Amino acid sequence: MKLVVGLGNPGAKYRGTRHNIGYLVLSELVSRYPSCSPKSRFHGDFVDVKDKKGDAIYFLCPTTYMNRSGLSVAEAVRFYKIPHEDVLIVCDDLNLPFTKLRLRSEGGSGGQKGLADILRVLGTEKVPRLRFGIGEPPGQMDAADYVLMNFTEKEREMLQIALKEAADATLHWINYGIADTMNKYNNKC
Repeated sequence: MKLVVGLGNPGAKYRGTRHNIGYLVLSELVSRYPSCSPKSRFHGDFVDVKDKKGDAIYFLCPTTYMNRSGLSVAEAVRFYKIPHEDVLIVCDDLNLPFTKLRLRSEGGSGGQKGLADILRVLGTEKVPRLRFGIGEPPGQMDAADYVLMNFTEKEREMLQIALKEAADATLHWINYGIADTMNKYNNKC
């Protein structure tokens, strides 16, 4: 049993913004399971599927707004009794170049407020995460403004390829675990 959580903010105002990269990755993943449909559960949009072996995979996009993502994740973790090492958080990262993926088995939030709230509510930093680089704000732009910006046309072209790669990395994590996935995907440029 695995839980994949894509972080973002709900509503049309935030759709397609840098801060919603987790939602975009999960959208790519869910599109690979055409027979499933999202349900409103655990303060989020929730999809449950079975892999080829018949094991459960749960996809969750919290709709609590980024800073309160822990509420949603904790409810799902408690309900299904999912060990923390079987939860993967997918989120944006300002400190990574645009489209760069970085997987970690544990650690701090790196300033990502949704991840910080999840770690706080779960009471551990031992939660795997897939960070998706959105690049640094240009010039003197405030980070809070930058993460809520839409992607440029040029970035959208690169984004489609990177979303597929992030979805592939997530599926690899589901099938082979965090160590193998880190070895495979963290070394890519």
